[in-house]
Amino acid sequence: MKPYPKITIITATYNAERYLEQSINGIYEQRYPNLEYIIVDGGSKDTTIDIVKKNSSKITYWISEPDSGIYDAWNKGINKSSGDWVMFLGSDDILLPGALHNYAEFINKLSSPVDYISSKMEMFDENMNFIRVKGWRWEWPRFLREMTVAHPGSLHSRTLFEEHGKFDIGYKIVGDYEFLLRPGAKLKTAYLDAITVIMREGGASDSWAAIREQYRASTQTGKYSALHAAANMYYSGSKFYTKKYLRALGVNAYLRK
Repeated sequence: MKPYPKITIITATYNAERYLEQSINGIYEQRYPNLEYIIVDGGSKDTTIDIVKKNSSKITYWISEPDSGIYDAWNKGINKSSGDWVMFLGSDDILLPGALHNYAEFINKLSSPVDYISSKMEMFDENMNFIRVKGWRWEWPRFLREMTVAHPGSLHSRTLFEEHGKFDIGYKIVGDYEFLLRPGAKLKTAYLDAITVIMREGGASDSWAAIREQYRASTQTGKYSALHAAANMYYSGSKFYTKKYLRALGVNAYLRK
């Protein structure tokens, strides 16, 4: 049997008291034998640090200090990491039972090295009402048009950071998308066709600001045509506002598509 690859999970937190302990327990209950778990807090003012201290035996390393946003926090985590693979998990995301073992088995069966492995995630609203399953295979040039992969719960090879640097803290919402654009068509990927994580929909990533940042990343880093990127931006914007309107009306069928 091949050894378990070392996996580092990095969670950035800021005033995350509401869901953090649930997320920590979801990771701890994986019982994965080669795990490194890092929490980088941005100087929370609520009880986040109390929760971290209470669960310190489940955490490899943690720090709390002001930062410049989630990507700055992730970069700090990368600097402290030693895993073969790095996963970024939100403080309100829940890793499903057996997810890390499923990834390890998948990795050990790969016939050639890859840079990035994604899977699927289940999305729920704040009241834990199911919305949809999200996450598709990485495909180029489709990835230029939209973030098709489910980034929460996905795995990044350490070599990816060695070759392409860390996250650009000039981005506040789609730095993960911009990072994966850097290798372009040369990115070597694999797809685990399984649901590995639960994510609550909402936040900054579900916004017009995120759509505008995506335009910037696709044109500047991905070298996508400005005209095509603009058309895609306004198409995505129309879907976003339609979804927002239907949600306000309590219409859920559209949201599950």
